[in-house]
Amino acid sequence: MKKFGLVVNLKKGEVANLVNQITSWLEERGCEVMIKEDIAHAFGLSRLGVTWEQLFSQAECVLVIGGDGTMLWAARKVAKSGTPIIGINMGRLGFLTEIDIPDMLVDLEKILAGHYYLEERMMLEASVYRDGKIVENEVALNDVVISKGAIARLIHFEAYVNDNLVNKYNADGLILASPTGSTAYSLSAGGPLVTPDHDLILLTPICPHSLWARPIVIAPDSLIRVALQSEDSAVTLTMDGQYVYSLHQYDEIIVSRAPQKAKFIRITGRNFFEVLRKKLKDEGD
Repeated sequence: MKKFGLVVNLKKGEVANLVNQITSWLEERGCEVMIKEDIAHAFGLSRLGVTWEQLFSQAECVLVIGGDGTMLWAARKVAKSGTPIIGINMGRLGFLTEIDIPDMLVDLEKILAGHYYLEERMMLEASVYRDGKIVENEVALNDVVISKGAIARLIHFEAYVNDNLVNKYNADGLILASPTGSTAYSLSAGGPLVTPDHDLILLTPICPHSLWARPIVIAPDSLIRVALQSEDSAVTLTMDGQYVYSLHQYDEIIVSRAPQKAKFIRITGRNFFEVLRKKLKDEGD
């Protein structure tokens, strides 16, 4: 790999020094580096500035400097191009990031030498139908969440799998998660943990007003339809905890496996259970 696109979380401390160090190191080895124009300018690297479209379509590897949130954003943006990504962890948990800062240059050397493999992960696609027409369409790596606003009021909706009614819910919301998203919001709502090598969809209700409404594991090729009945206008669709879209009464949300997968560059043979033990223990501490 010789063409690297850098996605940078500007809110992380000391990120400017890190970006300049990585850029200098890669250029010394004959690599091309691309950074979004305004971010490149902020770091005194205007000569490397490109648009997001150019970065995601031309880079052979997207190097994400931040935490899991930045990785989720980048994964959605590169979904169509299929460009592989790898993260340098500047966050807390780092479930998705691969590289720790002390090992950064050693691991980058391994990438240049071709000593890595690609790990593919299932993504979700959500479409919002209003009056029979699609008004929004987006992909997510972790989850698609339908939830209420600030007012403490239950929302009413029906969930169908392949046109079969699952349940009529009175709840705070519903999480539709991928295996990657099983360690995120779905876990907090009582959903099961799933190893990321599986393809499936988790349906996890949020605080349902029902004794039997429990998380359900659904086959990956299923079509999930959520029909919103609630009159409350403060109901939202959220993708990966980042992208938010306001829903209306009688909107229908269709969620399915996305046609594309997220591609992560892996250097070490990551053991899911080891990562799980370490990350969740660290969070608890």
